[in-house]
Amino acid sequence: GKEVVIANAIIAILTIGGQQLFSFFTFSCPCHIGQNLVYGLAFLGVPALILLIVGYALNNQTWRLVTGKRSHFEKVTTSNQLLKCKLSCFVLCSITGRALVAPVTWLAVTLINGSYYVCAVSEYIPMYYYGANPNVTASERRRILATFPCSQLVPPEMTRARDEVILLLRYQSQVAGWLLIAVVVITVFLSYCLASCFSPLSFLHFRYWSSYVHNEQELFDEATEQHSRLYAMQHVRKFFGFVPGSENVKEIRIPSLREWQAISGLAFLKQVDEEHYDYSLLHDWALKERANGKYLRTDEDP
Repeated sequence: GKEVVIANAIIAILTIGGQQLFSFFTFSCPCHIGQNLVYGLAFLGVPALILLIVGYALNNQTWRLVTGKRSHFEKVTTSNQLLKCKLSCFVLCSITGRALVAPVTWLAVTLINGSYYVCAVSEYIPMYYYGANPNVTASERRRILATFPCSQLVPPEMTRARDEVILLLRYQSQVAGWLLIAVVVITVFLSYCLASCFSPLSFLHFRYWSSYVHNEQELFDEATEQHSRLYAMQHVRKFFGFVPGSENVKEIRIPSLREWQAISGLAFLKQVDEEHYDYSLLHDWALKERANGKYLRTDEDP
């Protein structure tokens, strides 16, 4: 839908901006044997991995999939288990597709930029291809190649060879970046085509279903907010003796020290029975204790 496309576009734009700032302020190739590869691959892979994990964590469907449990009232059959497995795989693929937007954008932009790739593989280029084969050992040759990303460290006689190597590596990196973009675009397009072909719904029916799910979620969120507020208001009124925001409050309740201690501390979700939970310490107190104690009238002088 349009909302998904817009969200993915925003994520991609933010990733591109973050990558540019990240490269400008933090990336500095060490230009040393054995360190270039680790440093370049770390800047390529680690941010992409972090973005992937964040993409999974920020998707509500991830937590629906993780916390989803089979209903006690659902009859267990082979067909139900197969359908459940198919649905889980479909949702997982959908979550993964959304989560891959940022890391794929990061990898594509960094490969097109070329700096990370040049830093990572410069010392593995066969230098004799460029007419520069100094009478040095293999380890010394690798040391010279490792300095190619840092122009100030390259010997003057190796400047031309260095420029040719940098051009080759940037070419390889940019081609890989554009190939990655092409593969992702084709894969996404084919995935949508296959999903549409195997969908039991027609095009208009599918649009209606998408609209229904969206509206249902919005209404459910609104009802959840109002219901939880009204439910919590009952417990707060029992503890303090009035409802927040009420006009003409004639009396308030003065909680005792024991009651303050009962609602203080760390609160965990507490299971009362098979069907109900206590959501907080105040909730637990309100269900167990009577609202007795000292009351103070607000329309009287202290």
